[in-house]
Amino acid sequence: MIRIIPDLIDAAGVKALRTILDRADWIDGNETSGPQAALAKRNQQLPEFGDAAVEAGRMVIDALGRSPLFMAAALPLKIYPPFFNRYSGGEAFGDHIDNAVRMRRGTDFRIRSDLSATLFLADPDSYEGGGLVIEGMAEAPGLKLPAGHLILYPSSTVHRVEPVTGGVRVASFMWIQSMIRDQAQRNLLFDLDLGVQGAAAAMGQGDPTVVRLTGVYHNLLRQWADA
Repeated sequence: MIRIIPDLIDAAGVKALRTILDRADWIDGNETSGPQAALAKRNQQLPEFGDAAVEAGRMVIDALGRSPLFMAAALPLKIYPPFFNRYSGGEAFGDHIDNAVRMRRGTDFRIRSDLSATLFLADPDSYEGGGLVIEGMAEAPGLKLPAGHLILYPSSTVHRVEPVTGGVRVASFMWIQSMIRDQAQRNLLFDLDLGVQGAAAAMGQGDPTVVRLTGVYHNLLRQWADA
């Protein structure tokens, strides 16, 4: 299931991130590519352990933790520290599937990639092309969200970034290992969570029906979660 998280980062936050990114030194994006991705990938990327990536990544992780919608949709157990990339001059990333397991170089940090996320950091009108196309997504020319919006999608899907033919496309991307490995179970919990929130808003948190539905949610989470 594809989820859009609007306004994960507000305009001021996007400006602060872009100040960091636009002053940084960028490298060839294939520095961190696997064999399959390297054949399809043409872009630039911030060095993973550079000061700019670490500072900006911390800001993104903080924003994710403050988003109830992201937390409900992803139910994250681990989040790989965010990467940052940019495309210009015809650069693109052809069809690929993200690696099932990501290991951070020089550390013992390892993650199973259940979900992939792209956080847009450039206004759609500031670049031409560069749409994100995800297998099964209705938008044929690709998705271009406002700066600060995030899209969450299964890492198992084939996806690509269309060539950027004008301007510069800047984004952050990351992978999430969910507490709920099964996508159908994760979708069910998301829908139930939204239903519980709606019932609580209408009837009050202490209403017996709301209490019972909340219990169902947590008992299913208890049964299915790896935590």
